[in-house]
Amino acid sequence: MRAGATAAIVAGAVVVVGATAVIAGPGLYADWANRSAADAPSVTSTATEVDPADLDGEWTVATGSFAGYRVHEVLRGEDVTVTGRTDPASSDVTGTVTVADGSVTAAEVVVRVEAIATDQAPRDAYFRASVMDVDTFPTATFELTTPVVLDPGGRDVELTGDLTLRDVTREVTVPAQVAASTDGAQVAGSVPVTFTDFGIEAPSLGFVEVDEEGAVEFSLELVPAG
Repeated sequence: MRAGATAAIVAGAVVVVGATAVIAGPGLYADWANRSAADAPSVTSTATEVDPADLDGEWTVATGSFAGYRVHEVLRGEDVTVTGRTDPASSDVTGTVTVADGSVTAAEVVVRVEAIATDQAPRDAYFRASVMDVDTFPTATFELTTPVVLDPGGRDVELTGDLTLRDVTREVTVPAQVAASTDGAQVAGSVPVTFTDFGIEAPSLGFVEVDEEGAVEFSLELVPAG
């Protein structure tokens, strides 16, 4: 399909979101959208504290993991929180983690951006084509650049590494939690991002305007490699 035709289809799809808000009423639409927003990721209540000695080795990101985004938008004067995520039942988030002597020494996570979805297909079409250009930049990645010492009995960590969106790489520090799970370990967190730092222009379509800052969110289920 030609680029012009694709752009026209996406633009038409986005208008559907605005039309829905008009028909339902901006206030009612905002209430519904905010109720649909997912909670911020965190380690599960059944997860236990980490003993770093038990985590030494190679780990793989497994099914049950997800990644996505959280943004604030103003739709016809109403505040709306939007979350988009990959399906935890899929394999759209992959990666590896290495723990040695109680420290995370290496980690790489890859996300298939096209798989990130919200509750609105028109919004997703715009996100994939106009915002993230997934045909050209199909994945987003995070690679740890600084080893992290795991605190016995603690959950909170800061992960410093390179985040790559749309082929633009920036160093970020990610506040996260680590805990043991039934079958391995879980890591969950969120990192604030300014879209222009990655060459991304926040949508402003008249009836909806997205903040220039948002967050990349993730929850990773880790199992022993091999």
